[in-house]
Amino acid sequence: MTPTAPTVDVPPQPWTGRFDGDGDEHRRWWQAVSPYTGTNNNNNNNGGASAVPPEPAASTETATSRPAIILGFASDEGVRRNKGRTGAAQAPAAIRAALGPLAFHLDRAVSDAGDIVVSDGALEAGQARAGQAITAMLDGGSLTVVLGGGHETAYASYLGVAGSEAVRGGQRLGVLNLDAHFDLRQEALPSSGTPFLQMAGAEAAAGREFRYAVVGISEPNSTRALFTTAERLGVQYLLDEDCTAERVAGFVAQFVDSVDVLYLTIDLDVLPASVAPGVSAPAAYGVPLPVISAVCRQVADSGKLLHLDVAELNPEFDIDGRTAKVAARLVNTLLH
Repeated sequence: MTPTAPTVDVPPQPWTGRFDGDGDEHRRWWQAVSPYTGTNNNNNNNGGASAVPPEPAASTETATSRPAIILGFASDEGVRRNKGRTGAAQAPAAIRAALGPLAFHLDRAVSDAGDIVVSDGALEAGQARAGQAITAMLDGGSLTVVLGGGHETAYASYLGVAGSEAVRGGQRLGVLNLDAHFDLRQEALPSSGTPFLQMAGAEAAAGREFRYAVVGISEPNSTRALFTTAERLGVQYLLDEDCTAERVAGFVAQFVDSVDVLYLTIDLDVLPASVAPGVSAPAAYGVPLPVISAVCRQVADSGKLLHLDVAELNPEFDIDGRTAKVAARLVNTLLH
């Protein structure tokens, strides 16, 4: 059954970047990304565009060649609720601006569906809208890429992935988080600190095993209560101080082998503050960028990547666009 076409709040905007010529040999991201607006919805009160899914991918298409669709999740409500530094709502535009000038070497088509915007504190409604858009695009045969947003982006992503035909059809879902934090807080109100506990509850309600692994946990920034929750839920994790290239590669390989499809989420605060200063909670230690980049390539090469997102960029605290450029580089690596 074809999913109901969801709506986005802001249609895709023009991309910009350096111009060296029109040929493929000169192509950059801003020249390669096409707007993905679907069919205009005249009944949309927000003036947005309807994110109609593309035609299903051909059976010969693999996870490493199917088209990618970018969706922005402009939200910092979850960070505000979690008492962090707000500003992540501006991240989707900043990451697009950093992607635009990069040389385009991808063999897949990439389009931009615009943004879901969380306003007036309506986080849950925004997550639901984003989830519907993601499900529609996944079921249309695309690899979905969400640019957050605080890490409340992760629950929006989960709603989309969990609603997809792949997961509803019985494929084992794995959630791999590159993050300094578990984000398993037990709170009365959902926030950027609660998405993975929310996922655990939703997976249990659906009768599925919660398969969740984290690379880069900062022990000094995680209470005993959080470690206890992680152990109770069977969460697999590596501490930041244990994240050598070899150990991370083995950890990720074992986790990927245990699932059928993978949702990868990157909280940019997993990186050292010198590399990623523009986040809500800069890391005093962090996992080196080459290690994180290698994980991205490993996941992309696995053929199991269903959906990915990048979260917690805060342009207000970035230095020379450093964090946005890192986010763009990681997205570029994942789509190769």
